[in-house]
Amino acid sequence: MNIRPVSDLRNHYSEIEDCVQNEGPVFLTKNGYGSMVVMSIEQFEHLNGSVESLLDVADAQAATTNVLYTHEEVFDSLRKTLGTGHAEAV
Repeated sequence: MNIRPVSDLRNHYSEIEDCVQNEGPVFLTKNGYGSMVVMSIEQFEHLNGSVESLLDVADAQAATTNVLYTHEEVFDSLRKTLGTGHAEAV
């Protein structure tokens, strides 16, 4: 995990850009606390696409059953799925 002060974004932009491209997201802090995450467009699209595909799976399953899940069950399933990169149904 690459953690840097937010001032590095201004003062060392090209270094941050290289880190994002070669190592993954960079977590920025302000006054010692998490402020934001910088990631490549490819990383963002992959992450966003994973969430969208999981929502599509959930919508398809919801259309075929009357079973209801608690939000804890849904989020636990999503966390497991995002961790493995495979779309699993609840």
